[in-house]
Amino acid sequence: MKLLFFVIVVLVGAVGLALLAQSESGYVLINYGPWSVEGSFTFAVVVLLLGFIVLHTALRLVAGALALPGRLRTWRRGRRTLRARLVTTRGLTALAEGHWLKAERDLSRYAERSETPLLNYLGAARAAQMLGDEERRDYHLSMAHRSSPEAELAVGVTQAELQMAAGQLEQALATLRHLHGKMPKNVRVLQLLQQVYERLGSWEELVALLPELSKRRALEEDAADLLERRIWETLLRQVQEHGNPDKLRELWERIPRHQRQHGVLLAAYARGLLALGGGDEAENLLREAVRRQWDAELVRLYGLAESKNPTQQLTTAEEWLKRHQRHPLLLLTLGRLAMRAQLWGKARAYLEASAGMEARAETYRMLGELLERLGEETTARDYYHKGLALVTGNGRSGPVVPLKRFPLVTRNTKK
Repeated sequence: MKLLFFVIVVLVGAVGLALLAQSESGYVLINYGPWSVEGSFTFAVVVLLLGFIVLHTALRLVAGALALPGRLRTWRRGRRTLRARLVTTRGLTALAEGHWLKAERDLSRYAERSETPLLNYLGAARAAQMLGDEERRDYHLSMAHRSSPEAELAVGVTQAELQMAAGQLEQALATLRHLHGKMPKNVRVLQLLQQVYERLGSWEELVALLPELSKRRALEEDAADLLERRIWETLLRQVQEHGNPDKLRELWERIPRHQRQHGVLLAAYARGLLALGGGDEAENLLREAVRRQWDAELVRLYGLAESKNPTQQLTTAEEWLKRHQRHPLLLLTLGRLAMRAQLWGKARAYLEASAGMEARAETYRMLGELLERLGEETTARDYYHKGLALVTGNGRSGPVVPLKRFPLVTRNTKK
């Protein structure tokens, strides 16, 4: 369409010039020194037009020649960019397919010429990590930061993830603390910090991090609640292992009230009290906890709490029997408390009932001890064997070694 319009304009101009040449009788005289040139006006116009065309064409040729090196450089740059794009795509494909050596080579080869050097270097770092070359991994990460200083968070998070995958937890912790100091609200940094603290067993640091995790919603509510419970349970166990009852009580007071009502933490605290000689305190704690909410593990631990009044403990537990008549752990606890109160007949009845409902090595061991004290050696040995078979899982038992002996009593048992 444009060409047709141009041809029409040229034809119209030519016709107009021809008509002007027929009707115009003027001339043009050019005089320079001893020289003079005379011609018609039409001829002069044609010469001027041709001169303009020649001069314009010559100037364009010269300009094109001068611009040729720049155009060549642009063409070469475009070719390199296209090549870098193709190789980057190939490298990312190799990375996704697990061809680590090819991925690292392709992604790092044209990274400086790539349109996305950051992605190239980060991908190459992941490939080097999979190849087990941590030195190359760190080199690619440093190049990624150098190519895109504004992407410090992306580089740092990738570095921490790779360090964690390689088991370099201390280095990952240093990286994440640096990032957290600069970007304390970043959710991904908080999540990785939580994971590193867990793997390092830095439970006190996790306690300090919990409010921030909740505030930034870095974890789902249920996951955050479970994590908090696991932290406090672990700390309770660690304090118990150190054997300091005062520190155990101090730690219990630090635990939020809503968590202290949970059976898992109540059980962990009760185990600590029992291990450190706080039998009466554990008995009171467990009695109140079971009164509020039934929990089989707390019931079992209640039987292990050696208070000053085992008979009263037995009475308390027998009240629970009215609502949970066929619970094997409650029957086990009643049997243990009856043994402690030296009510051997009642103890035997409870333990045999528990064993009839659920086969437990602990129940068989206690029955063996009880019957051994009552002089029924053969039956006691059978229970020991049953308990040991449950522990080993193969139905075969070795020599019977009672784990604990109660004070010997006469054959005349109390009823």
